[in-house]
Amino acid sequence: MKRLTPFAFAFFLAAASSSLVGCDSASAGSSPQASSAQVSGIDGPGAHALVAQGATLVDVRTPGEWQSGHIEGAVLIPIDELGGRLAEIPRDRTVVVYCASGARSARAAAVLGAAGYTVRDLGGISRWNG
Repeated sequence: MKRLTPFAFAFFLAAASSSLVGCDSASAGSSPQASSAQVSGIDGPGAHALVAQGATLVDVRTPGEWQSGHIEGAVLIPIDELGGRLAEIPRDRTVVVYCASGARSARAAAVLGAAGYTVRDLGGISRWNG
C-alpha cells in the first residue's frame, strides 16, 4: 500500500472536507464551531463579497511572492508558518485563503478547518479578478 506524503494527505483532507461539508455561503461574521468547521471553495466574486462583509483574507505564499504583488487588505502568513500563527487569525470571521496556484491554499484550508475556522479557499491569486 502506498503511503501519502504530508502534502498529499493535507490535499486529500481539504478535498474530503469540501465534499462532506455543506457549501452554503456563510456570512463573514458567523462564528466557527470546532465540531462543525466549514471548508469550501469560492470564486473571485464570492471572495470579494465575503471580504467586503469583513472576512479575513490570508495569503499563504512566501514573502518574496507577496512582495511581487498581493491582494490589497490581505494578511501574509506563509503556509509553513500557519500552524504557529493561528492566534493572529480572528476566529469570529470567515477566512478566505489564497496562494499562487491553489495547492498551498488547499493545505491552509485543511489546517484552518481542522482548527475550527470557517474557511473559503479561493485557490490561486489569479482567481481574485478572474
